Amino acid sequence: MLAPGVDRSFDSASHPRESTRLAFGRAVLDLGASNPDVVYLTADGATPTATTEFFEKYPDRAFNVGIAEQNLIGMAAGMASCGLPTIVGGYAPFLVFRSLEQIRDDAAYTKLNVTIGGVYTSMSLGTGGSTHHTTEDISMFRSIANLTLLSPADAREAYLATIAAVADPGAVFIRLGGRVAEPVLYADDYDFQIGKAVTLREGTALTIVATGSLVVHAAIAADVLAAEGINARVVNMHTIKPLDEEVLVKAAEETGRIVTVEEHTILGGLGGAVAEVVSEHCPVPVKRIGINDIFASIGPAEELQRKYGLTHEGVASSVREFVSG
Repeated sequence: MLAPGVDRSFDSASHPRESTRLAFGRAVLDLGASNPDVVYLTADGATPTATTEFFEKYPDRAFNVGIAEQNLIGMAAGMASCGLPTIVGGYAPFLVFRSLEQIRDDAAYTKLNVTIGGVYTSMSLGTGGSTHHTTEDISMFRSIANLTLLSPADAREAYLATIAAVADPGAVFIRLGGRVAEPVLYADDYDFQIGKAVTLREGTALTIVATGSLVVHAAIAADVLAAEGINARVVNMHTIKPLDEEVLVKAAEETGRIVTVEEHTILGGLGGAVAEVVSEHCPVPVKRIGINDIFASIGPAEELQRKYGLTHEGVASSVREFVSG
């Protein structure tokens, strides 16, 4: 059975679309309205994080620190230490690489309620070039204790993930997209829960475990493969830490092989996390689809996904090879 809230009539061509970045902004605004203690901080990123309205409505609780991401996380941790539910938003490549120490030491180590929304993750800032890609963050954040890592698949999930992250007492990083309006996978009754993966489609031939923007490509690839007689289970691993080990072990036991799909390096990313779990509990073949050990090149985000085999065509092709090999 599919989980409650999964829109069973999903069709990427006809479904409504919204960027996860915009959904994050809506959630921040609603949180500000429902809780007078919520504060929001950004490093000159109100527009990209879609939070300009928060600044307009709650100027006493909105702070722009300028282009100073390390200070941004330090200030957020300081406010959280005073009991304020604190939300941070900004460009992912700068939050991740410039502020890693502060995220580790100021937010995670101290177990503070700091929710960090990183927009334009993966290759969604594609024309900015390799320095503006964020394809190593899963590997980096997976190794930090006390840090929850969320990677929502669509706008509805991004909205609910933001709400859940602020309700969580510890530090949370949310991977969000950019300008592209992505298909909305989930119905209005979707019940998002941190740490609980969602099975979008049942199957017995193998399991495709995807995260973030590539979940929709995995779902479409499964439809293509089903027409060819390859019945693939599809799992949306929206929480990368803590990982839903129960779903993974069940998939390994019931389908015998797993393919992981991520817009991230295959070194230490979702694929590595999945391989660690199944190798310990139910060893089965695992194929990792993602960015190989390279710096991804410059170009529009959609073209880069196609170049590195991350669209539904590329995923379907890789699965065919895996199954026949």
